[in-house]
Amino acid sequence: MKNTRKASIQDLTSLAELFDQYRIFYHKETDLKGAETFLKERIENKDSEIFVAKEGEKLVGFVQLYPLFSSTRMSRYWLLNDLYVNEDYRGKGYSKELIEEAKEICKQTHAAGVLLETSKTNVVGNQLYPACGFELYDEVNFYEWTNPEL
Repeated sequence: MKNTRKASIQDLTSLAELFDQYRIFYHKETDLKGAETFLKERIENKDSEIFVAKEGEKLVGFVQLYPLFSSTRMSRYWLLNDLYVNEDYRGKGYSKELIEEAKEICKQTHAAGVLLETSKTNVVGNQLYPACGFELYDEVNFYEWTNPEL
């Protein structure tokens, strides 16, 4: 039974609550109003693809994908940037369903693939992603420059 669908503007309040929980999980301060504004902009501007998981009528998780492009492949990629399931609903397969939505949007848009990163200490994620067909790509170094003004 499919428990996922594309998010809509009508989901904004519940989705913002989940997004705020996600940010808190990553040690950010709660900012429900900011979460709602951020997600509203993403949905209205079509900057990302967001899918939600639901149990009954309650939203319990989401995945957010951002478009990227590969010059060498001359093709689109999708960055699976955010994946979150409320802790009360984990272990029920929602994460896998959301990942399948990500893979489906990749196929529908004829993209080269879905990229993601996760912490080396994310035990659950480092088991989940290979179980969903993702391969650990260790042939490159990943670097980040962080804007000191933010």
